[in-house]
Amino acid sequence: MSKTKTRLKGPWQSVQLAIWLVGLAILFSFDWIWPGILVLVAISALYQAAIQRLVPEAVEQEKPEAETLPQVQPTVEAKPAPAQPIVDMKPALVEYPIYRLPSECPKCAGPIRGQEVRWTSPYSADCPYCGANLPLKE
Repeated sequence: MSKTKTRLKGPWQSVQLAIWLVGLAILFSFDWIWPGILVLVAISALYQAAIQRLVPEAVEQEKPEAETLPQVQPTVEAKPAPAQPIVDMKPALVEYPIYRLPSECPKCAGPIRGQEVRWTSPYSADCPYCGANLPLKE
């Protein structure tokens, strides 16, 4: 959504420029920058509104530049790919027989906990400390 901007032309624009230059000079000389700048903005807006109302030919409407859209190249329609079967990517939940693990490693005597061992298959595990294959209980 574009809005048109109004702009003063000719000597009216020069008068508004003079208002700003004189106003800024006064603000800086008396060190009234804040809130003096707000007063200067208000004076400038009131001046422009008065000129628009009293001398309508002193205002020109600026049309916004048309937005140019990028040129779209025609594309060749691609044939849809053949439907692929949906593969369930979730790993299967395997229950490891933690109750069959020994309480300590026979090689390094390290304590064995079910959540720390490296399971190589549902019926084979390795020691987390030395990597030895652990014999499972029957």
